[in-house]
Amino acid sequence: MLAAFTGCGRNERMDALYAQRCFNCHGPEGRGDGPLAGALPVRTPDFRDTVGNNSNSQIRKVIAEGAGVMPAFAPALTPAEINDMLQMVRFLSREGRELAWWENFDTLIVAHCSVPWETVLGYDQPAERPRP
Repeated sequence: MLAAFTGCGRNERMDALYAQRCFNCHGPEGRGDGPLAGALPVRTPDFRDTVGNNSNSQIRKVIAEGAGVMPAFAPALTPAEINDMLQMVRFLSREGRELAWWENFDTLIVAHCSVPWETVLGYDQPAERPRP
């Protein structure tokens, strides 16, 4: 099982982006208990309760465009960084789950983690610069 996550786990860029953009509201484990969460007019969602009900494109859209009191991050983050945030949200939503829960998803995890998503989606390509 551990080999299935090679290249598919958290990395330093994900951790840094999460600390900068998400930690204060969503908290260290994505439970909605960040230092600013109590001051918000609505409850910050717990990723364990919400992420499983949404597709990657739905989560990516919320990160990029915002939702409710959550700001849009597309102006500040590159598509690759938004994809990293999507993966971080997914990762945090899975932490602390029982082994039996993970076993239901072994095949999907192996399939997902073996695809070079940045290449497939073009996130590893340098951004085109406008011509003068």
